[in-house]
Amino acid sequence: MKAASSAVFRKGTDETRDDEEEEKEEVCNVFDAEVDSKTQTTSSHETKNNLKGFFTSLLLMEEHEKQNHEAQNAASRREMSELQSNYRKRARTMSDHYSDLTDHYADPVDISRKKSRASRAAVASVSAAVTETEAEGSEITGSGSVHGTGQQRRLWVKDRSRAWWEECNRSDYPEDDFKKAFRMSKSTFELICEELNSAVAKEDTALRNAIPVRQRVAVCVWRLATGEPLRLVSKKFGLGISTCHKLVLEVCKAIKEVLMPKYLQWPDDESLRNIRETYESISGIPNVVGSMYTTHIPIIAPKISVASYFNKRHTERNQKTSYSITIQAVVNPNGVFTDLCIGWPGSMPDDKVLEKSLLYQRANNGGLLKGLWVAGGAGHPLLDWVLVPYTQQNLTWTQHAFNEKMSEVQRVAKEAFGRLKGRWACLQKRTEVKLQDLPTVLGACCVLHNICEIRGERMEPELMVEVVDDEVLPENGLRSVNAMKARDTISHNLLHHGLAGTSFL
Repeated sequence: MKAASSAVFRKGTDETRDDEEEEKEEVCNVFDAEVDSKTQTTSSHETKNNLKGFFTSLLLMEEHEKQNHEAQNAASRREMSELQSNYRKRARTMSDHYSDLTDHYADPVDISRKKSRASRAAVASVSAAVTETEAEGSEITGSGSVHGTGQQRRLWVKDRSRAWWEECNRSDYPEDDFKKAFRMSKSTFELICEELNSAVAKEDTALRNAIPVRQRVAVCVWRLATGEPLRLVSKKFGLGISTCHKLVLEVCKAIKEVLMPKYLQWPDDESLRNIRETYESISGIPNVVGSMYTTHIPIIAPKISVASYFNKRHTERNQKTSYSITIQAVVNPNGVFTDLCIGWPGSMPDDKVLEKSLLYQRANNGGLLKGLWVAGGAGHPLLDWVLVPYTQQNLTWTQHAFNEKMSEVQRVAKEAFGRLKGRWACLQKRTEVKLQDLPTVLGACCVLHNICEIRGERMEPELMVEVVDDEVLPENGLRSVNAMKARDTISHNLLHHGLAGTSFL
């Protein structure tokens, strides 16, 4: 019985132990679950913190990279600005150096051209380098403008002062000072500007504004009036040297095309009648409609046909090698040119220049001067329409009287050329204008001379130039028997009708 009760007790004890173990296991399982949940929560927090740190690092790296990129761009902009500044300084230095060289070599045109080409090439290379640098800068910023400033690319133009011209262009500028600078009054200058407005006016462009018509005409007139080198013209008007040279040629061409047909033409019948009467009152010689004279304009030795432009007579008189180009003109009693022949070489004598002129062709073939005379000099031949003085030795009183009256007619032409050269000083010195452009410039001077003479523009006496041109007697000076008889008749009438005077005695 005891054994049975013992067995029952052990069994109960074993069951109790099993229950306790099961409870322990459940408690352990619950604890493990809590531990696992806590572990999972902790790991998720750590993962979030790691992600935050990772993204924060990415943002910091991106910001740092952006700052480095901006610093590089700023450094590139500074470097580009420094390069541009250096290039501009070099361009200015070369431009000033070229101006000095042009001034020093103002006469030798060959050296001037070489320096001009070298300077243009240097400036072009500098401009190309600046453009290339700007292009590189635009590639860095990814657009055509500098990043952050909006600065646009622009054409560099040298800053020049226009104070002198702006002063002259004022309406209250003194008339005497204006006439001293431009050899004409304001009203005459205004007339020329109005006449040339349609021929020389230009339109504005995207790069710069067009030069006004008044300034264009003023550049040309001042250059012709003073004969100063283009370097000084550039400083006076605030324009480039090449621009001034171009303006002078353009305006001279416009004067020749627009104004020459209006202000330089052969007189009509009524004007010829007045001219004949005036010349007859001066000299007593009838039917004279013009005084003809040929003068020489000094030039730089040309590259071609040098011998033909060599002026032997001027070389011997001046003791300096001289080259020249000729101007033959017929002048009315008022000093206005009525016919021109420009451009023949200086070695050609007066009679050969006359034969090459259009007047010679019209008079011989077209009968332009039938029954009329053009008074020439000793260098011209005696023709049916050209009356010249006696040139042989041992002249009679009658011939002396005639020559004296012819000299009075010739004086009209010489004084006209003296005013021409005095008013336009560029004709007194060798000019750097190309030989092929020189007839246009000389023609413009003659047209402007006519305008001033017609409008009664007085010239200061100190500006007057004494014209000296050595006349060479032609090989065949007597080419018309009828003209010889007519000249003898005129000489006889001058002496025996009391018109010759007595100064020849």
